[in-house]
Amino acid sequence: QRLRAAVHYTVGCLCQEVEEDKDVQFSKQSIAAISEITFRQCEIFAKDLEMFARHAKRTTVTTEDVKLLARRSNSLLKYITQKSEELASNNMEQREKKKKKSSVAKGEKTPGEQEAAVTENEESNTA
Repeated sequence: QRLRAAVHYTVGCLCQEVEEDKDVQFSKQSIAAISEITFRQCEIFAKDLEMFARHAKRTTVTTEDVKLLARRSNSLLKYITQKSEELASNNMEQREKKKKKSSVAKGEKTPGEQEAAVTENEESNTA
């Protein structure tokens, strides 16, 4: 019930924004109808995502499942793919930072420091 109320509230807010922007009016019945349709569509999406994961013999829904769900809307699929790539990139950067911090804490040299030490060592040997 709380989720349904949250959807109704959000739809009401969005309708209010459209009213101000486009100079139109939404009746309470139309807002309720849009809310109900939105809620039902979200239930369908949730079931589809669950089935996609189950079909792949997984218990977790992945971004690939979401992309499969959005396949009929090119703009939505493009947006989801872009956001997915951004998240993956950010996760990789954070992992790299954690690796550097843990190796510095253990007294290990980072790859750049190792290379500098080798170059320095080679220079002192040739002199």
